[in-house]
Amino acid sequence: MVRPYAVKGKKRKKSEGKHYREEADEQQQLEAVKRTMFHKTASNGDDEQAVDTEKDGANGDIDELDGIPLAPSDQKDVNRAGVTFILEKASLEVAKVGKTYQLLNSDDHSNFLRRNNRNPADYRPDIVHQALLMILDSVLNKAGMLRAVYVKTDKGDLIEIKPNVRIPRTFKRFAGIMLQLLQKLSINAVGKREKLMKVIRNPVTQYLPLNSRKIGLSYSSEKLVKLQDYVETYSNDTSLVFVVGAMAHGKVETDYTDDYIAISSYPLSAAVCIGKICVALENKWNLL
Repeated sequence: MVRPYAVKGKKRKKSEGKHYREEADEQQQLEAVKRTMFHKTASNGDDEQAVDTEKDGANGDIDELDGIPLAPSDQKDVNRAGVTFILEKASLEVAKVGKTYQLLNSDDHSNFLRRNNRNPADYRPDIVHQALLMILDSVLNKAGMLRAVYVKTDKGDLIEIKPNVRIPRTFKRFAGIMLQLLQKLSINAVGKREKLMKVIRNPVTQYLPLNSRKIGLSYSSEKLVKLQDYVETYSNDTSLVFVVGAMAHGKVETDYTDDYIAISSYPLSAAVCIGKICVALENKWNLL
């Protein structure tokens, strides 16, 4: 007697889930993150969760991703002073629109967001894209002075991005990479097992250098400084951490910064702020 197709299909699905299991450390990371990932995202006009992360973790497709290419970098002594960037309140949220999961943005999903009582102006992942391009394309990074980039979403999820990652130039491709990252929790380099982007555990302070100086940027700060003179006050042995808001409006308020400064009398975009920081540090460290 031939076994029913439904029974056979169910058994295959279960075996596939076991076959693609990640190692123990990846399982622990998944358990820590999935409790908060996508917990408030509306789906298809309803209140169901945007992504069933437990199901995604069981299928474990991390190794099946296409991956992203490595960028050349002059990484030298990782223990020396350098700079770290933290992008706070980044708008990176996934929802099921129609029959597919998509990274929400104000241009393509304005009607969907309004139907779910969301303000489309708050969904600007392009700000993160522009900021990352500015950081990773800088002379600072190519000279090996960039330690790491951390992106904290407005939902509280923390993402680590390695300095040698090559971010897609177009927003459409970038959105696809971020969608894969938020669903699978990590993205590997092309043809390698090195994880260039991954979701990690909070808080971000546990990954920062011990002798670092954490500096927040805010237009509302009463401490207006000339950035070039400000960075010169720190010795070359001090690692600098700059906290920049990656949202369309509002200000960043964190409990781990040592100082809050304003670098202009006018409100600036995240990409412009980062550009000014990179130029100031390149001049400080004589990078050409």
